[in-house]
Amino acid sequence: MPVIPVDKPLGLTSHDVVNRARRARGTRRVGHTGTLDPLATGVLVLCVNDSTKLVQFMEADSKEYLAWIALGGTSPTLDAEGPLTEVVPVSPPSEEEARAVLAGFVGPQAQVPPQYSAIQVGGQRAYAVARAGGALDLPARNIVIHALELLGISNRMAESPRTFARGSGGWTPDPTGRTFTLPEPLGEFPTLLVRASVSSGTYLRSLARDVGAALGVPAHLAGLVRTRVGRYDLADSVSVEDLAEAEGFPDLAALDLPRMEADEPLARALRQGKRPKSAVVGRHVVTRDGELVAVVDGNGKELRVVRAWTGA
Repeated sequence: MPVIPVDKPLGLTSHDVVNRARRARGTRRVGHTGTLDPLATGVLVLCVNDSTKLVQFMEADSKEYLAWIALGGTSPTLDAEGPLTEVVPVSPPSEEEARAVLAGFVGPQAQVPPQYSAIQVGGQRAYAVARAGGALDLPARNIVIHALELLGISNRMAESPRTFARGSGGWTPDPTGRTFTLPEPLGEFPTLLVRASVSSGTYLRSLARDVGAALGVPAHLAGLVRTRVGRYDLADSVSVEDLAEAEGFPDLAALDLPRMEADEPLARALRQGKRPKSAVVGRHVVTRDGELVAVVDGNGKELRVVRAWTGA
């Protein structure tokens, strides 16, 4: 306990936030369920103390973003860190053209990660090689883009909406809402504002690159706000400054899995790592009197413990 969604500010790495949480909570046992780049803001889900056991089950959670895709220029990092390495004159696409291009990216696909990423090949981090002037042959990764919704097209980044409110369909431009802090733009580029729902492992910087390529121009990610991770919305998140007092959410609420209630003998057997007989099929959360007992995989004949929690 507990699970704490944090609103990561601009300029901090995810590890910076974890370190601040360790100091604020007085524990070394803090992990997160998915990295955010320094120039991205929004939901970073932290797991504290025993909740670190949940990280392996939450890393695959789907995510939602607001993404600003600048057309006409690119950078080595594919974001606003710069410097610009290619610039071409470009006019904003029509809404019809932009929506058609975005629709072509929806669904399962293989995506090539950015060179400036933490992916390892042969024991080398891609970003370390890129900073040294090299490049790795990064294999494409299987991802799923669930939805891409065009929220607007601006002649330049400075004209694109930055103030949003949360509605039934997600975060939408609203002058009465919350204003997000974005990086300084690299130039006066036409900008697409996109609301994205994606699987874990998706790089929005790569998506910006690929959307630009589909439009026939270089592109980069000029701004990114993560508005949801799994069941945790940006509206539920606390600031870094409030980490010490944050109540957070209980472990059981974090697991988006079917539940089954155990009697005392079954709970004891699972906590001992045994494989009791059961007709249950698939991954389940096992509880006993509202307390977490285990996450199990059932094959219709027996239960195999994936992770167990000791009793109170």
